[in-house]
Amino acid sequence: MSERIKLADELHRKGYSCSQSVAVACADLVDVPKEILFKATEGFGFGMGNMDGVCGALTGALLIAGLKNSSGNLESPKSKGATMKISKAMLTSFRDKSGAIICRELKGVDTGKMICSCPDCIKHGVEIAEEQLIK
Repeated sequence: MSERIKLADELHRKGYSCSQSVAVACADLVDVPKEILFKATEGFGFGMGNMDGVCGALTGALLIAGLKNSSGNLESPKSKGATMKISKAMLTSFRDKSGAIICRELKGVDTGKMICSCPDCIKHGVEIAEEQLIK
C-alpha cells in the first residue's frame, strides 16, 4: 500500500470527503497547496453532494490529473486532448476496480447492495492517480 493511500485513508477518517482525501493525498504530484485542493474538491464529496453524481474519489483524482497534465496556457489551450485521454483511462480503471462510478450505485442506494465502500473507492482513486500520473 502506497504512502498516498495510507494518507488518504487517514484524512478520510479525520473527516475529509472522499474527493478531498484523494486530492490532498496526491498533492505532491502537483504544484498546488493542500489548502487549495481541499477547498476545490469540497463540493465534489458525496457524489457531488447528493450521491447522484460521480464518486468523489474519482473526481479528486481527475482534478489532480488536470492540474498535472494541463499546460495552463490560456491563450493556446492545446493540452486538453491529452488530458481527456488520461481522464478516460482513469475513469475506466476506476470502474474496473470499483464496479461503478456513480456514488449511489457504489453505495447500493437503490439495490440495497453496496458495490464498493468509501475507503475502497478512496484507495482506488489514489491508485488510478498513481497509475496514470507517475511515469
